[in-house]
Amino acid sequence: MVMYSGCRFFTVPVSIGFERTSLFRSMSRPKTRFSSKPLQSKTEIRASEPIPGSESSNGTSSGPELRVFMRKTRVKRTIDVQEEEHEAKPHDDKLCGLPDIEEFAYKRLNGSFQSRKSTPASDVLPVETEVASSIRPIGEPPPNWEKVLEGIRKIRSAEDAPVDTMGCEKAGNSLPPKERRFAVLVSSLLSSQTKDNVTHGAIHRLLQNGLLTADAIDKADEATIKTLIYPVGFYTRKATNLKKIAKICLMKYDGDIPSSLEELLLLPGIGPKMAHLVMNVGWNNVQGICVDTHVHRICNRLGWVSRSGTKQKTSTPEETRKALQLWLPKEEWVPINPLLVGFGQTVCTPLRPNCGICSVSEFCPSAFSQPSSPLSKSKKSGMRKKL
Repeated sequence: MVMYSGCRFFTVPVSIGFERTSLFRSMSRPKTRFSSKPLQSKTEIRASEPIPGSESSNGTSSGPELRVFMRKTRVKRTIDVQEEEHEAKPHDDKLCGLPDIEEFAYKRLNGSFQSRKSTPASDVLPVETEVASSIRPIGEPPPNWEKVLEGIRKIRSAEDAPVDTMGCEKAGNSLPPKERRFAVLVSSLLSSQTKDNVTHGAIHRLLQNGLLTADAIDKADEATIKTLIYPVGFYTRKATNLKKIAKICLMKYDGDIPSSLEELLLLPGIGPKMAHLVMNVGWNNVQGICVDTHVHRICNRLGWVSRSGTKQKTSTPEETRKALQLWLPKEEWVPINPLLVGFGQTVCTPLRPNCGICSVSEFCPSAFSQPSSPLSKSKKSGMRKKL
């Protein structure tokens, strides 16, 4: 017999027509979910009370042993997880997923870049060791620089470049020293991001109209100046700066130009390249190298300059100037500008350098890294005959 009481149930073995073992077999449950113990609750049935239909072997009725099967209550246990170790190593165990993007990121360490993805230390040389072995010490000249310089001189002597006849240092050759210095200053201002032939044309028009002195420009209308210097780059801004420079020169220098590098740099629109050029040509006072885009580009291609402590190229002409002055002899500071500018205008051009006709390409680490000009092959034989 099976009796139910709420969620509990119990079985009462009877002796009428059933065997105790068969009854238990038909009503068996997983042993892990039930346990057997004597009933100790309010619904307990006393053993002294007779159960109808049950008798003992001696014919007297007696209360059989009553056992109740009941569900075992699961005890909720609180598990304290040590979060310190878990927080220290987040997401250590990842299952069959793509790696995080951070694993491919790079971070800077002691002046070099290293991957965040770990690599066995025995398989990789220290970054500092690799860099230190290939960096030229500060102030040490690059190898074969004298041969390269002599080779560029030979190339330049075979063909004229625009800078040879229309450079800023040619401005106002026929004028008195004071007016010539002002003409060189104006030419330097107009030459920024402008080709030499365009700058030369603007200077020629200003001279023809008598507007190449501080007093004349100060009195002239700004619209007239714009018309005369067009089409130099940023001609509107340069016309405004010309008026300001003329007024400063009249008020502070009696119509002349500043005689120091620091004062020249205070003039509107005048940068380091222009200031050094004016000091070299106007005052014959060499305080630095005039580095424009051509000199900046060629020195980096030749491997003559680099950022301090690295092999990376310099990023600005001013950075190139400082690196070049560390080792180039001072007697080369003035001629290096027209020499490399003309070389950059004719051979080592910005986009398609003519490496095929360049006699110093064997010493140039950047030779043929840029696509050569289609005219290189046709000029190559003629250039070698002239050399």
